[in-house]
Amino acid sequence: MLRYILKRLISLGLSLIAASVLIFVAIEIIPGDAAAYMLGINASPEAVAALREQIGLNQSDFTRYFDWATGMLRGDFGISYTYRVPVADMISNRLWVSLPLAMYALFLSTLIAFPIGIIAASKRGSVADWMVMGGTQLGVAIPNFWFAMLMVQLLAIKYQFFTAGGFPGWDNFWLGMKALTLPAFVLALPQASILARVMRSALLDTLTEDFMRTARAKGRTRRGALVHHALRNAMIPVLTIIGLQFSFLLAGAIIIEKIFFLPGLGSLILTAISQRDLIVVESVVMLLVFAVIVVTFVVDITYALVDPRLRRRV
Repeated sequence: MLRYILKRLISLGLSLIAASVLIFVAIEIIPGDAAAYMLGINASPEAVAALREQIGLNQSDFTRYFDWATGMLRGDFGISYTYRVPVADMISNRLWVSLPLAMYALFLSTLIAFPIGIIAASKRGSVADWMVMGGTQLGVAIPNFWFAMLMVQLLAIKYQFFTAGGFPGWDNFWLGMKALTLPAFVLALPQASILARVMRSALLDTLTEDFMRTARAKGRTRRGALVHHALRNAMIPVLTIIGLQFSFLLAGAIIIEKIFFLPGLGSLILTAISQRDLIVVESVVMLLVFAVIVVTFVVDITYALVDPRLRRRV
């Protein structure tokens, strides 16, 4: 197991280095001068040159990349070009909205998907199975931004069960969770639909294996064999989808954050792009890539815990 983890850690480190280089190059080749944009079209060349000197844009690309990359290792993401405050502080403030939202949405997605996926697999071909498959197809097809506006209209404006938008902070935990409940549910619905379909498919493949017939022959009930044998062996593709979904929920909730006026990473990166605050864009994108790679690493380790055969192949 230790050898397996070490190999994955080396892969994680190499992936982060490659990702940092690609992100820096991709953002730096965008046309336009951030200093000229910040000062406006009427700025003199001298003023633009002075601002470039102040924010470090006159340094070589290698020097800027090296300073940025080594700074991130120390937790220093640099200084925002626009607001002249540490980027780490800006990200930290926004992360405490986006990260709980992603985790909350993933929890709701799993809570919804597992039971209905298991029911659909255990009652294959029944009315319950058809209803689950129809419902999940609908959940995948509905655009989440349209569903978000519908939920705001119905549950926030008409019945006033939830707030229509905004985030009160974490001074009051329950008010914070209440503000995130509606956007988390909107994000969770399509992901739950996908996860339920994967769960059903994985379980159906497992139910035809020889060990399932052996378990039944030894006296296990159908439900007992499903829970104690089929479910664990079907977890590999399910864990893959869960890992991908968390990454998507953390990085891809920009539209939902805008609809619900949540001060998360999505709104931060959109503002930074519009202001050509390149250091903020690079740092936020790198943080999201880091989250994706770390989640993939955790999923790989979980594979080995669920299926010991993977450890023996290392």
